[in-house]
Amino acid sequence: MSRNVKQLFDLAGKTALVTGGSRGLGLQMAHALGEAGARVMLSSRKAEDLEQAAAELKAAGIAADWIAADCAREDETRALADQTLARFGRVDILVNNAGASWGAPAEEHPVAAWDKVMNLNVRGYFILAQQIANGCMIGQGSGRIINIASIAGLNGNPVGMKTLAYNTSKTAVIGFTRTLAAEWGRHGITVNAICPGFFRTRMASGLIDQLGEDNMKAGAPLQRLGDDEDLKGITLLYASDAGKHITGQWLAVDGGVSVVLGAA
Repeated sequence: MSRNVKQLFDLAGKTALVTGGSRGLGLQMAHALGEAGARVMLSSRKAEDLEQAAAELKAAGIAADWIAADCAREDETRALADQTLARFGRVDILVNNAGASWGAPAEEHPVAAWDKVMNLNVRGYFILAQQIANGCMIGQGSGRIINIASIAGLNGNPVGMKTLAYNTSKTAVIGFTRTLAAEWGRHGITVNAICPGFFRTRMASGLIDQLGEDNMKAGAPLQRLGDDEDLKGITLLYASDAGKHITGQWLAVDGGVSVVLGAA
């Protein structure tokens, strides 16, 4: 007998690891997973931020824990995976969300800044996915990996924006997602990406203020920026059995901006 919709989206008994989970989009997605019944492990670099985020989740009735780690560093990334598995016993859902950006004209972009962005936004995703897959997902024959890309990975920049490394990294995340999905499907692991548009997060607020929030809203078909609910639905679809036949895909959550910019 087929399950009903509530049963398909139910994450009771599941465990999730969310990087960059102490604030912004990561914390929003952690709420979505926890509200659907999952136990959530948060990670980011700063323990104080993680304590506050975990307390927020617990106040909402969500089972939450945290581990501080810098996912730009291989040793800390592998330790994060191992410690999460030690505490939770398994990881059913991995959300690769930790990210960095850097603004500079391409002709002046520092190599060290390029490496900083790539190490966190791409290399870190690969290392953590590999460690979690080898640690449990391949063995258990199931898993959900959700990689956070961006609409910045779908197009070139509008005039005035100078984020070459960030855009390149997010294009790489989409390719990484599609290739990994093809390779790991035989293990029962789905791999999908979310491409957010502009949300007023700490990382994006400076650029939103620079370009003008009203101008950005006016350029979006839905005439709005993303809010603290807009990633919840797609996160839950990718993470649950409701999306068990979806893999290797990306979806823009951007108010229609990528349609205007002509994303493929």
